[in-house]
Amino acid sequence: MKIIILLTVIALWTLEITGSIPKSSVGGPLTITFVFFIAMLTVGLYEAWLNKRGVLGWIVNIFASVIGGLIVGMVAATAMDIILPLFILPFVQFEGSLASSRHPLLYILEAGMTIVIVLGSWFTLQIVNRFR
Repeated sequence: MKIIILLTVIALWTLEITGSIPKSSVGGPLTITFVFFIAMLTVGLYEAWLNKRGVLGWIVNIFASVIGGLIVGMVAATAMDIILPLFILPFVQFEGSLASSRHPLLYILEAGMTIVIVLGSWFTLQIVNRFR
């Protein structure tokens, strides 16, 4: 899991630094979501390969990993929408939106969301494995 998290963070930061993530209200979040989706698929595929699952096990792992990552990602994004304006943004000065400012907080939040989503995918797989 550590390698998957590290590679996902490196991919996101590389896309951000090179300007490959659009600053629009649709293209940017979709690009980031696509990277997270690839990470969730990787977690499911890695766990299925590691435990030598059959065809049905691969399908269940991929499905559980993606669903778990999406649910945890939505909960974490909602929590960030509540926490950021109240506790963090009043103390941080930047002009415009966080995405267009390229403030270091953007990179910290991307890394944090990556960790939360990958661990959410992994935790969901652990729950599914308890019922096998």
